[in-house]
Amino acid sequence: MATAGDVNLFPTEVYSQRISAAAAGAANAGLAGLVITPGYDLRYLVGSRAQTFERLTALVLPADGSAPTVVVPRLELAALRESAVAELGATVADWVDGENPYELVARALRGSGTEPVTVAVTDSMTALHLLPLAEVLGAVPVLATEVLRKLRMIKDASEVDALRNAGAAIDRVHARVPEFLKPGRTEADVAADIAEAIVAEGHSEVAFIIVGSGPNGADPHHECSDRELQVGDIVVVDIGGPYAPGYNSDSTRTYSLGEPDAEVARRYAVLQRAQAEAVSAVRPGISAEAVDAAARDVLAGEGLAEWFVHRTGHGIGLSVHEEPYIVAGNEITLEPGMAFSVEPGIYFPGKWGARIEDIVIVTEDGVEPVNRRPHDLVVVPV
Repeated sequence: MATAGDVNLFPTEVYSQRISAAAAGAANAGLAGLVITPGYDLRYLVGSRAQTFERLTALVLPADGSAPTVVVPRLELAALRESAVAELGATVADWVDGENPYELVARALRGSGTEPVTVAVTDSMTALHLLPLAEVLGAVPVLATEVLRKLRMIKDASEVDALRNAGAAIDRVHARVPEFLKPGRTEADVAADIAEAIVAEGHSEVAFIIVGSGPNGADPHHECSDRELQVGDIVVVDIGGPYAPGYNSDSTRTYSLGEPDAEVARRYAVLQRAQAEAVSAVRPGISAEAVDAAARDVLAGEGLAEWFVHRTGHGIGLSVHEEPYIVAGNEITLEPGMAFSVEPGIYFPGKWGARIEDIVIVTEDGVEPVNRRPHDLVVVPV
């Protein structure tokens, strides 16, 4: 098994605390326990990067605080070596084809009894496993989202450090972007260079790259194309990836090939002020929707609200997009340890677009951005 010194794992005590908190949450919800199949929830709880297949792999976490059990196909045992399972004292219940793994789950939760058992399952569990599990347990499972969502939303000190490291790494990539932006090069050319830089600066892989030049910048989810960059283009560059032990970076800066015209500069300055106001609004006790409103109100005051077509931000951690979502209607109160993007944008179809994005951490008395690159429109000499 992997040790606590593994670069892809936190110290064992971090996972032990998460297991205890998750079991307590299940007990408070009146559940017999949690059944977590591969995905971000499993990775959060035990550091496992196991994948899900037609054979069941699952962490069974009883709500009574007894030791967890990992149900795993014998041929997949190697997948547990890169996790904290051994150090956590979990029971490994391996099985072979022809045996019923769902019975192993039931046994881990109720011993030799036969009474129906209500458990919560991760929202990534497939119907292929959910239906036979429900049949064996005698009750339809509920989602573990309510049990795990707050645990994953409130980042502990080790997670905050991981996000800081990821933010610094993607800042180093953005510092190199101007050298890639040359008229005549395609967006795909630029994206290839950025991909190499993301890995070179310490990320384990590339999660996404957006290089939106000229009219393509007006599409918030544009990726890259064979369009050639031209003098005068405004270029949106939104990039990120996982950084050991798997926490993601995500940062957007906007570039201008040559000096922008006066109207572009004016509108960008408004966007810059909107992003700054939203970051400044972040603190414990304020609602997520109030942060969204802080950005939107600045744009509305300058007649640009209709060109801001998405939410102001999303949570981030092991997943690029997770709770909390910074959007109108989300009344959740921000708490220390929450981490999310602040990324207002303005998009003019067929013309150009711009976005500014930082990842921020809610602190005890305010906010800590993990991205430190300047927010100005970056003018690239041509």
